[in-house]
Amino acid sequence: MDTGTLGGAGGQGEVTLKVVTGMSDFTSEEWSGLRGASPDDQDTPYNPFISHAFLSIVEDSGTVSRSTGWQPQHLRLEAADGTLLGAAPCYLKSHSQGEYVFDHGWADAFERAGGRYYPKLQVAVPFTPATGPRLLASRASATPIRAALAGGLKTLTDRLGVSSAHVTFAIDEDIQQMDAAGFLLRTDQQFHFRNEAYRDYADFLDTLASRKRKALRKERAAAVQDGITIDRLTGKDLTESAWDDFFRFYMDTGSRKWGRPYLNRKFFSLVGERMADDVLLVLARRNGRYIAGAINFIGGDRLFGRNWGCVEDHPFLHFEVCYHQAIDFAIERGLTVVEAGAQGEHKLARGYMPVTTRSAHYIAHPGLRHAVADYLERERQEVARVGEYLEEHGPFRRGELQERE
Repeated sequence: MDTGTLGGAGGQGEVTLKVVTGMSDFTSEEWSGLRGASPDDQDTPYNPFISHAFLSIVEDSGTVSRSTGWQPQHLRLEAADGTLLGAAPCYLKSHSQGEYVFDHGWADAFERAGGRYYPKLQVAVPFTPATGPRLLASRASATPIRAALAGGLKTLTDRLGVSSAHVTFAIDEDIQQMDAAGFLLRTDQQFHFRNEAYRDYADFLDTLASRKRKALRKERAAAVQDGITIDRLTGKDLTESAWDDFFRFYMDTGSRKWGRPYLNRKFFSLVGERMADDVLLVLARRNGRYIAGAINFIGGDRLFGRNWGCVEDHPFLHFEVCYHQAIDFAIERGLTVVEAGAQGEHKLARGYMPVTTRSAHYIAHPGLRHAVADYLERERQEVARVGEYLEEHGPFRRGELQERE
């Protein structure tokens, strides 16, 4: 889009911000030089969802495309010699599905007033409510690179004549740059488990109030009654047969919950082919066949719980497969956090505590921007109030978390 000078960027001088239409416009080698995008990064924990592999898979599988309402419009920031300095995974959206930060009310209000809300720009990892870098910067001079990407996103919004740009589940460093660029800030809540250097699951249980501790022991025992066993698959154990089973669960449960699941069968095959070591598949078996499962992605310091499905209903099996097994794995691997996905106050009783998530929004129309800003001010206050309340009603013995810190 623009050529300009990137101040403070380690002498990079003239830079160009381009819009490209797919991950094929980046090599995996240059993309791996962005912070957090590779397991080889020694400074920033690896986030598998911003890897070249994952963002390519959602395109190559067809789950992300113009026809599904996710048209890639990625930002590419280059030095004068073509060296990649930064990037942002960006999509031109014709709807608000698969985002987990809900703006349907904004769209309805704007269109009732005679405006056109769609298309809009979305900087996000499709179908993935997991916090991570969104303004991706090379490992040197990150701050001016993020600032250039934030400004470029506003420019792109205005040049395309679209209503808005939304950067969802962003890290604090990105939020700071977007705040400085005039984006509106939004908060929400998730529930994460924090591994306080526990030796094992029993050590974690010892930090809970007695009643909560007993309840979880009973819950885990009840989940594997009726001859149910649990398998964990990763790496070379992720066979096409295992993916067939999991996809059956995913489609059955997803169709009942939200009508049309976002991911297709090819997506899972490509994940197994290109990212097998980054995946943990937890499967429940009964009478010689798998009946339920959950897919998790393994980052540098955390486990990301994603999708779940089942073809048989058993009491507490969902909690065992999705939450307890994830805690077990994180403790064994020395991972510090389990992110268990969007929403779900039922996670609180299982050791997952409230965490604030953040997004940033650029609204081009002044009237809509004013109305949204007023709404977000009140929403942030409510999110903070609920978070404080939930924190006080967690399952831990009073003072336990402070003592461990």
